Order: sequence, then C-alpha cells, then structure tokens
Amino acid sequence: MTTATTTPRTADAPTGVTTRSRPAPRHKPRADRVYLWFLLPTLVLFTLSITMPAVMGIFYSFTDSVGFGEFNFVGLNNYLVMFSDPAILSSYGFTIGVALCTVILVNVVALTLAIGLTSKIRAKTALRTIFVMPMVVSGIIIAFVFQFIFANTVPAAAQALQLGVLEESILADPDLAWISIVLVTAWQAVPQAMLIYIAGLMTVPRDVYEASAIDGASAWKQLRSITLPLISGFVLINVIIGFKDFLGTYEIIVGLTDGGPGTSTRSVAMTIFSGFDNGDYAYQMANSTIFFLITLTIALIQLRLTRGNARI
Repeated sequence: MTTATTTPRTADAPTGVTTRSRPAPRHKPRADRVYLWFLLPTLVLFTLSITMPAVMGIFYSFTDSVGFGEFNFVGLNNYLVMFSDPAILSSYGFTIGVALCTVILVNVVALTLAIGLTSKIRAKTALRTIFVMPMVVSGIIIAFVFQFIFANTVPAAAQALQLGVLEESILADPDLAWISIVLVTAWQAVPQAMLIYIAGLMTVPRDVYEASAIDGASAWKQLRSITLPLISGFVLINVIIGFKDFLGTYEIIVGLTDGGPGTSTRSVAMTIFSGFDNGDYAYQMANSTIFFLITLTIALIQLRLTRGNARI
C-alpha cells in the first residue's frame, strides 16, 4: 500500500497560494568618504570666495556703507535712486549695445571661418591652430597691444593713404571709441565660437549637401536651407553664451580706453568697481545685485533653451 506524502503548508499562507520570496531591498551606493574629504576643501574655498562675498554684498546694498566703519539701513533707497541715475543708465545702455554688436560680429565671422575650415582646403589643421591662438592670450595684454595699434599704427597708415576719418585715433573720439572695444572683444571671442560651429558642422551629413548639389542648389541656398537649420542649436548656444559673457567685459575696456573719453565707454562692471574708490560702496552693491540678476536670468534662459528647444 502506497503512502501519500503531503507538502507542509505554512500557517500564514492561504490554501492554493504559492509563497514567493521578496527581493532584498536595494540600498543606494554611498559615496566613499574619501571623495567627500576631497570635495570639502573646494566647497569651503568656493563658499569663502564666492558665496559669502555675494551674500555680504546683497546685505550691504540695503545700507549706506562706504565699505568700512558704521552704517545705517536705508532699505530700497539705493535701488530706487539707481533706476533714475543717468550714469548707471548710460553704462547699462553702453554695455548692452556693445554686447549686441559683438555677438553679431563674432557669430558672422566665426561661422564663416568654421565653414571655410571644414571645407576641402589645404592646411586646414594648421589654420585652425592659428585662428585659435587669440583665445589663449590674456585680455589685458590684447587690449594694450591693440591700444598701440589704434593710437599709432592705424593713424600713421591713414595719413599715408590720406584717409581723413582714421588719421586721428578712434580711441580719443567719444562717438567711435566703442568700435575699438567691439573689434578687440570679437577678435578674442571668435575662436571659441568658431570651435563650437566646427563641432556643429561636423554633425551635418555630407550626403545632404551632395543631394542638394545634384538638385542644383547653390552654396548660398545650401547655407540658408541646410546648414543653418541643422546647426541652429549651436547658433543659439553661441548667441546666448556670447551675450552673457560680453555683458561682463572689463579688462579689454580698461586696457583700451579706461572708460574714456570721459565716461563714454564706461561699462557696468567699471561703474561697479568705481564705487570702491568713490565711497559709493553700498550704492554699487545694489548695482551689482541688479546686474547679477540680469546675468542669472540670461543663464537660466540658456539652460532652458539648450535643454528643451535647441537641437544639438
């Protein structure tokens, strides 16, 4: 007689239900403490050199401090006066105007060079190296070199060629001095934008150009209908990053014109730094706070556009 064996059931499991072992909870890997110790000095230095001065500057913008000694709280008075100050408004107008002109010039020149350096020409690797060199030179050195050129070389050449407009240095002309700042700033900024455009042009399939050439498309039509739409993300990056950087142009203006003639080429950054010597510390701290909010807004717009709408 055969004895039937029965499988034991657990007391908690109901009849007809098979018990399954639950997977063990996964623990998130913890960062090694060594990495945190390496991060700590950088975090401390960043806090002491960037975060704390910024917070203190915002705090003093609500006072009448001259940079030392006692002070009193004045609330929003510095901000209210700033929006009706002709010197502040003119510095913002000059800075924004120069930034816009420089952005246009830089992107036109950089895109032209990038197209040329990605085409089938000889020694394009050597030419790329030559065009990138201005990017690694200090801005103040570039400014001093071009100051000599605009003050001596250009007038001498204009006198020899009898070019009446350029026989006098444009650095001494309040209506033309801004042109020198745009040209020198663009000369230094073109290499970075050019490298971004080269990277963008390398992503465009060559088959698209070959197919359009078979259809009889001219070079200008290829640029307008193929190149620019396909690298629109890179154009957007160059425009926004360039405009944000050119708003803070300082050393080139100091080396070229030092804000002159008079105050015709004084930027926002120069106006802020002038408050450290003229006893307008709290007033210029309010100016720097507004300027920080403007650049922060542009940076946030850049992040949103490059993450969402820009196709790279």
